[in-house]
Amino acid sequence: MAEPANRRMEAVRRHLLLPPPPLPPLRSNPLSSQAEVDPSPVIIGGMVLDIHAKPSVPPQPGTTVPGTVKYVRGGVARNIAECMSKLGTRPFMISVVGNDMAGQLDYVQKVHDVATPVVSNVFDSNGELVAGVASVGAVERFLIPSWIYSFHHHISNASLVMLDANLPAESLEAACIMAYESGVPVLFEPVSVVKSRRVAPIAKYVTCTSPNEIELVAMANSLSPTTKYNFQKMEQCKDKAEAVERLFEMLRPAMFFLLEKGIKLLVVTLGSNGVFICCKEHTNFMKDQHKCKQTPFSRQLVQKLDGCFPSNNLVNLCRESSSRTCVFHLPAISASVISLTGAGDCLVGGVLSALCGGLDIIPSVAVGVAIAKASVESEANIPDDISPASVADDAKRVLLSAKTLWCK
Repeated sequence: MAEPANRRMEAVRRHLLLPPPPLPPLRSNPLSSQAEVDPSPVIIGGMVLDIHAKPSVPPQPGTTVPGTVKYVRGGVARNIAECMSKLGTRPFMISVVGNDMAGQLDYVQKVHDVATPVVSNVFDSNGELVAGVASVGAVERFLIPSWIYSFHHHISNASLVMLDANLPAESLEAACIMAYESGVPVLFEPVSVVKSRRVAPIAKYVTCTSPNEIELVAMANSLSPTTKYNFQKMEQCKDKAEAVERLFEMLRPAMFFLLEKGIKLLVVTLGSNGVFICCKEHTNFMKDQHKCKQTPFSRQLVQKLDGCFPSNNLVNLCRESSSRTCVFHLPAISASVISLTGAGDCLVGGVLSALCGGLDIIPSVAVGVAIAKASVESEANIPDDISPASVADDAKRVLLSAKTLWCK
């Protein structure tokens, strides 16, 4: 009995004393070598194993409490790609995942000697994130410019490119320049307050970004050497209209500053207070309409949402001769909250899928709000069943309550 145990101990000892292995070569998906590619949306960023810990009683410092721990497929870019796929859009994703326990996902090619990114989140009993630790070093170590350049053909022919801020700065810039030179719109997903600051060197290439209130201010501050922008979390306000007005006054300077720095479209998520859309009146996200492909899902949305934006709204986002700055507010939809993780990713996935399906900016964001509502009512980051009829009905409710806050 001692001999097998000794062999195991010897193997462990050798493993611990080994120097770190050299970087293994990454092997691309065979599809990346195709000469002709369809103009699909390209999603670049992290594929992550999420560990969700939710206590069944209020957590106490210094000790454990009973609760549940679940393993969930995650990562901002991966969540967005999955959401788009479930809405009928077929994105092309560029990422990396290891051949370890966390990387045992059946739809990706594994890379040996790579530790799969892992994010551990702790929630309160209401599903709100209390704290989290993200170990995503593999993304920065392997999603380097040379790897991204190998997909140049996909990026230059894409309908749009979505980048999450887990990418290292040089990779963000490489992908942005490739897309920009080909006239492909770029969406920057900030991921977190710390990583949102990575927008600074690439702002002039970014078409759209989707921060929350805190990420918005961090992004503005990263681009402003002198003026500092601030955000103070408000107490719960029973009057939603008052809360929205106060948020607008607080966030307006940062939003307008980011437009001045070259970003064309801001979709600012406000939690239960909904979403701000901020852009110039002549903004047209999908310039090349030939790359828009209607799916059965998007066709239903177009039919149901046509003409839903309030008829007294005279704003024309495609009017080329105007330089007015416009801000719209779209309300959130009341939901039975199970988990808030994945809601922001579903909102972005819904927006991008709707844009790729031919919808305009404001209806597309309304679709994103509707998908986010479905997400918070699900245990998974991305809900398994997304009903086109239900999404269309919820998006229609959002559009009928949308308001223009500013246009001058």
